Amino acid sequence: MPVERGKSSVIGCRARRSVNTVSPRTTLARQSICLVDMLETSPSFPLFLSHFVQQATSEKKRTSAPGRRKLSSANSSPPSPNPFKNGSPSIENGSPGHMPLSSTYRYSFYPPVTMSSSTREVLAYLFSPPEIGNDPTSFTQIRVSPYFLWGEQASKLEEEAFRVEFALDLVEVFFQIVHTRLPLLNPEQFRNSLRLLPSHAAKATKHLHPALVATVISWGAKFSEHPLLVADRRRNGNLSALARTLILRTRELAEALKVHRMPKDDHVVIGLLIEPLQSQTPDDQTGYHGFWLASATRHLMDLGINHKSVISSANRDTEERGTMIFAWWMACICDAYASLYYRHKPILDDDDYDIDFYTVDPINPDGHDGTTPSPREQLEFLGYYRAAHALARTARQMSRQLWKPATEADGLPFDILYTFFKALTEWRDDYLRAVGVPSNENQTWDFVTAVSSCASDAQYHVMWIILFNALDEVGVKEINETTRLGVDPKFTPEFAQMDSVMQKIADEALHGACRISALAAVLTSNQYLRLDPAVMHVSCIQAGTLLARLGRPEAINCINGLEQYSLAYEEAGDHASEIRRIYRTGESDFNHMSSVAPRVVLETGSPGSRRDDMQIDER
Repeated sequence: MPVERGKSSVIGCRARRSVNTVSPRTTLARQSICLVDMLETSPSFPLFLSHFVQQATSEKKRTSAPGRRKLSSANSSPPSPNPFKNGSPSIENGSPGHMPLSSTYRYSFYPPVTMSSSTREVLAYLFSPPEIGNDPTSFTQIRVSPYFLWGEQASKLEEEAFRVEFALDLVEVFFQIVHTRLPLLNPEQFRNSLRLLPSHAAKATKHLHPALVATVISWGAKFSEHPLLVADRRRNGNLSALARTLILRTRELAEALKVHRMPKDDHVVIGLLIEPLQSQTPDDQTGYHGFWLASATRHLMDLGINHKSVISSANRDTEERGTMIFAWWMACICDAYASLYYRHKPILDDDDYDIDFYTVDPINPDGHDGTTPSPREQLEFLGYYRAAHALARTARQMSRQLWKPATEADGLPFDILYTFFKALTEWRDDYLRAVGVPSNENQTWDFVTAVSSCASDAQYHVMWIILFNALDEVGVKEINETTRLGVDPKFTPEFAQMDSVMQKIADEALHGACRISALAAVLTSNQYLRLDPAVMHVSCIQAGTLLARLGRPEAINCINGLEQYSLAYEEAGDHASEIRRIYRTGESDFNHMSSVAPRVVLETGSPGSRRDDMQIDER
């Protein structure tokens, strides 16, 4: 009796499976042939084959696309031994009633968050349990609270009343710490618009953007000492798993609501607040990439804020106009500094704007109701930010010359180097005494004045360090060309002047590094770096690294400061460890600046190495 083809294929497949003397690779190939035999007899085989080919083609395109960035880097990161390095931490024991979802796909937010969502709905999303990982054993482990990764008190977040109380506490932390440095919001208006308390609803004037609410709460979690966050850090080695999850969810929420696409006032503020909230290490795929700063800058230009005629005639009240002008200058300054720090060209040029630095209507002292920027804020804008903008223009010019292939290949032309040297010297003479830390005065400062002065002071001095490092890498073009021709540059008539300028830059870099070290020591002793929203972050890293390469003991101050920084920015701890390693091993591999660096090492009494006599009021 003839056997039908389908049955014959199955029987043949079983017979072939019974043979166990062949290699595993041969067995796998034979099993694949059996599968094809069975599918060929199926009426749906052509459809299956079509789907299979389409899937294979799509997979090939996806895996071969170079450098394509995933929408949510938090959930597509490679596994890491540190549960806080990439995305949300995975749960080893699992949580009851939750299926382990694939980390590749994310279908929707839960609960759904839209532009019309209430603040309570936003809180429900932000404080929902952490996502569980792909652990196949999660079903067999002991049942625990889905919040256990955030400490023993995190289970309280299941209650809406506690979520409201917790959120209000984080909002207050934001306005006490972050708002004093980044005054982009109206505190009273924001509190009322939350609509979390009966008194808020009666005074609310506008609906808050969900991503703005999330951003403010994430900032608060970074610096808060709430018992829930203290327990979270205690469980996770002084790192807050909840704070990191809030940052990731804030960014995902902003992306979902297209904050980066549509030019609106709220979107400008959100972008400027999200950027410094993230990890400040560009190598961290979940951290700083300049994306939100760039989108906020483009929004400002699309809104015409860079035009004096537009901002003066725009349909905005006094506060809204002042906020947008301040946002413009914040974006302008941050764009310039970031380009110098992270080695890329700035987005803006000097001729991209013509507005005055800062103009708001006069404040009526008898009728001040909190809707207009405070006098203190105006003084900060007119003082510290005007000086910062002047220095930012020099930073912008340096970025455009230092970080380009021609400079990397040939070196920096001496005339351009001298221009930078002269510009930094002139800024010091014009502004440093006014906005920097006074050296010879005993005075009592509050938190805002102390950190603002230290930041302005450090910002200037780190510019010399960056210029020194760049010169050490690429050298001076004229000296490089002479060396390539086999001629000793010391015998050229211009060498004496070039060597003198290089020596002065090395001296200024050492002085600046020691100065930043002294400022870091003062701020660390007052616990102020624990509360700094990434303003002195880069200065401490650059100064500490140079001092460690030079074998200077002042590097210890930068290490201690970065370790305190790591309570809010965990990546700062990695930088502190690296600087300590360089200092202990004595690495000093200088290149083009090696002729002047040894003379720097031998110095023992640099004027910047002393600790300035500062008394800061801790109130």
